[in-house]
Amino acid sequence: MSPSLYKEQTSVAPLADRMRPFDFDEFEGQEELVGEGHVLRDMIGQNRITSMILWGPPGSGKTTLARIISEKTERPFVQFSAVISGIKEIKAVMKKAEEEVETAGKNVILFIDEIHRFNKAQQDAFLPYIENGTIILIGATTENPSFELNSPLLSRCRVYVLKELEGKHLKNILVRTLNDSERGLGKLDLSYDEDALDFIVSMSAGDARTCLNCLDIAADRAGKGGRIGLETAQESVKRENIFFDKKGEHYYNTISAFHKSLRGSDVQGALFWLARMLEGGQDPMYIARRMVRFASEDIGAADPQALAVALNCKDAVHFLGMPECNAALAQGVIYLAAAPKSNSAYTAYARAAADVKNYPEAQVPMHIRNAPTDLMKDLGYGKGYEYEHNLREKLSAQDFLPEEAEGAEYYVPGDFGFEKEIGKRLEYWKALKEKLRKKKRNEEEPGNG
Repeated sequence: MSPSLYKEQTSVAPLADRMRPFDFDEFEGQEELVGEGHVLRDMIGQNRITSMILWGPPGSGKTTLARIISEKTERPFVQFSAVISGIKEIKAVMKKAEEEVETAGKNVILFIDEIHRFNKAQQDAFLPYIENGTIILIGATTENPSFELNSPLLSRCRVYVLKELEGKHLKNILVRTLNDSERGLGKLDLSYDEDALDFIVSMSAGDARTCLNCLDIAADRAGKGGRIGLETAQESVKRENIFFDKKGEHYYNTISAFHKSLRGSDVQGALFWLARMLEGGQDPMYIARRMVRFASEDIGAADPQALAVALNCKDAVHFLGMPECNAALAQGVIYLAAAPKSNSAYTAYARAAADVKNYPEAQVPMHIRNAPTDLMKDLGYGKGYEYEHNLREKLSAQDFLPEEAEGAEYYVPGDFGFEKEIGKRLEYWKALKEKLRKKKRNEEEPGNG
């Protein structure tokens, strides 16, 4: 599609669509892909385009880049939305693509927005047409292709990662839009304050589309010949939904950031990600559950009180709900982040679980088996068991592990917090038990004394 034709078709389109770049001269960001001498730019210049997946956050330029590729390689461009299309629509588009190849002798660039929304059968439907060269597939997705696209399709495409646009890129887009009289807002003869544009940029989360939508509202409020000041910008940007996608990669990245901030004893970072999740609509009970898990996995016996604090947070969330429970969660986060850290309990269980798998046939030692009947007692169940409360040291020399795991040490206490005290206790019990065992051996074999 030529730029002039594109302009005609977008003359009544939203501002973000009207300002879509026609060429790399106006394309902002992604320099490591489309900058001079970089991989994708060279492939486009040499007309060696292959099927690809453009993976990046909203408003990072995926659709625009696909259109520029079509222009530069002079191939027909067909846009397809995975949100509203099924197998029937796919077949119809493929038929038209085959007709285009026969008529023009060129394969078609098929651009699929939100390709991750297609199921496996729908994705498989494109494979024959990619294989025979009917289409060059360009898929756009905000989700990790490794998880959302099936292997056969992914193996036939190169994945290019687009980054969130930086503030300087968004600012350039705003200024160009205000000065563009043909597609932008230049005819309104608007003036602006720098801090107003900076505010719009800061509230757009790297999304060029959001940025331009906010500018459009601000321009409408200012009116022709008016001025876009900070107050106008603030009134035009109503962020009811903080950027927190409650599914997909951003969801898991934010949870990961929260957990790792707690583990890194960074109170400020943990509070930020807590607020990001709560203000974005995350279920506070889910956050409370993650905190309970964290208290055992990453603090454990270094501060046994941490688990109690986390459970109290859970109860407060259940009792109060949002928004009142936010302070309780913040209190709990501060405690967990500041607490001494140890994963000894977590790794101790992992070691024990590994031995359970290594010794699936391990039997409970006879002396610690339950013996509720005379028959079981006659068979030796519970024979030789020593009841520690009847012993002077409150400790016996008996073993509790199965024979296969004898001598195993799963729990190794750390050097911080209460675990230092636990370590001292374990060393005391270990030394005492060895003393008792030696004494027992001597009593059983007097000649070895």
